[in-house]
Amino acid sequence: MPSSEPVRLGRKRALPSCPNPLFLKWLTELRDEAREKGLKIQYTYQKAISSLNKYPLPLQNAKEAKILQNFGDGICKILDEKLQQYYRENGQNAPIHSLPIAVPPSGRPDNNSQAPLRKKNVAGDQAKEKGGGGRKKKREYVPQKRSGGYAVLLTLYRQSQIPGSKGYMFKIELQAEAQLLCDKSFTVPDLGSKYTAWSSVSTLIQKNLVIKTHSPARYFLTEDGRALAEGLDSAEQGRKDGQDMDREEVGNEERDEVEVGPGVVDLTGSDEEEDEKEENKKQSTESVACDTDEGREEGGTVSAREPLDSQPASIKPNGGCLLPGTYEIILCVDFIETTGGSHHRKQELVKELQRNGVNFDIRKLSVGDFLWVAREKVAPVPGQLRAPARRELVLDYIIERKRMDDLCGSIIDGRFREQKFRLKRCGLRRPIYLVEECGTAASHLSLPETTLQQAIINTQVVDGFFVKRVEDVRESAAYLTVMTRYLTKLYQNRTLICRSRELEGDRPDDEEERGAPSCSLISFAEFNHGAIKNKCQTVREVFARQLMQISGLSGDKAAAILDRYNTPQSLLTTYDRCTSESEKEKLLSSIRYGKLKRNLGPALSKTVYQLYCTQGALS
Repeated sequence: MPSSEPVRLGRKRALPSCPNPLFLKWLTELRDEAREKGLKIQYTYQKAISSLNKYPLPLQNAKEAKILQNFGDGICKILDEKLQQYYRENGQNAPIHSLPIAVPPSGRPDNNSQAPLRKKNVAGDQAKEKGGGGRKKKREYVPQKRSGGYAVLLTLYRQSQIPGSKGYMFKIELQAEAQLLCDKSFTVPDLGSKYTAWSSVSTLIQKNLVIKTHSPARYFLTEDGRALAEGLDSAEQGRKDGQDMDREEVGNEERDEVEVGPGVVDLTGSDEEEDEKEENKKQSTESVACDTDEGREEGGTVSAREPLDSQPASIKPNGGCLLPGTYEIILCVDFIETTGGSHHRKQELVKELQRNGVNFDIRKLSVGDFLWVAREKVAPVPGQLRAPARRELVLDYIIERKRMDDLCGSIIDGRFREQKFRLKRCGLRRPIYLVEECGTAASHLSLPETTLQQAIINTQVVDGFFVKRVEDVRESAAYLTVMTRYLTKLYQNRTLICRSRELEGDRPDDEEERGAPSCSLISFAEFNHGAIKNKCQTVREVFARQLMQISGLSGDKAAAILDRYNTPQSLLTTYDRCTSESEKEKLLSSIRYGKLKRNLGPALSKTVYQLYCTQGALS
């Protein structure tokens, strides 16, 4: 019997150590620092580390490393700066191909290793000496205070604690509320960087702390994320309680200091502290005016001295409310109305608005040509380059402007019905069609004038749009001027409350006619994002577009079909259950649509059946 000897698997020869340990150490530190901040440059550093591990020769300076793969001018410059600092601290003759005595040699890590170089860990060494053995326990991820991940976790957690909350947040409202808990901007990157605080959300999703679903995106906390956010919130509350006790102890001293010199200005305080105090005062005033008693049920009364992030999550300072006198009405003009095409004619509109003294702003609108926003009045802060961001709420009026030649072209290529459909779904309740007659030009178009006039009448009578007819650009500018002044007077004494577009059906239709002291509007950012033409669409939306391509099938008729069969699959399933061909053709004929509740009719029902159930090409 052969003797049983242990089988040797693979070679046991140790890999040679890297001949450039200092450069390897510095690159590892740079990679770990970038990883903690959630920067993608960490992968570039890791590639450089792998290339350096494979290089068998010592380098005298970082410039020699340019011959290696993944070593660019930026990395070489950083390594040269660290090398010069190393020489200043240890002398010009200090060895660079071996680590200082205080740092143990790191050996040669594996090329694919993502772990940082091993540092001294007294507790870990003691555990191994006691026989613990095993691998070092991975440190739990905790975001840095007032970082993007910290703000997102706290905001989602506090939102979930509100009774009756929907349990998720959209990107726009999450960014708006989390901005108060973060030092970096969620929308504007720092100078010299392309990353914002929102970039940390990908790290939260990767670590299974946050879940992203649906389109538009919805963000949820996982169980692990909820536990971590609860710990962060408890630590934050404990810190604030300690600060409140300190305030009580030194309260008398502060009052004495204020009484001593009313005209003395403290030059040691930062602008951020002053801004925070002003914002706290403003928020406390808004919370009283906007009836935020529901938000106070759990946390008691909200003091003006409390920091913003300690207030209940139901109070939305970034999307909350605009009090009378704190906002102005601005006309927004789509940039397409001022550029391209007949430049002279489009510039004439701008000149007329300026001549009439209309306060307007040119920007990109996803739907419509003109609308009005209530823009918050914000005074510039002394010592700051940019004024604070201003909130904008969209009024319920939107205008689509059509010249006769444009109307003719949109009817021919199908844009006319699609634009009306998108205007109905944009979330604003007062769509207006502004039609420019253009004199005798309508008689030289591809369609008869009677056809164009019938389309205008259908827009008003059937689709429910308000149609305003004008002669030329000057009358259009005059109408926009009158509307701007009318809306300024209509909203001048009202409190405007921001609402989500998802809740657009929760408010009364006659809110404006009743002269209510407050009204709910959606923010401009949410409106413009929700009205994007080429965004991801649901099956229901694509089905509606398909149906509207059928001649004679309007938006109201398509909506009636969708109420009963919201996907093509449900319609096809119902067709399969029918017992005869005649029953299939008349399946949709009894569906009622529109305000008059008329039947869809057998002809249109048969057309839809043939479209979805005919095998091969349609004749």
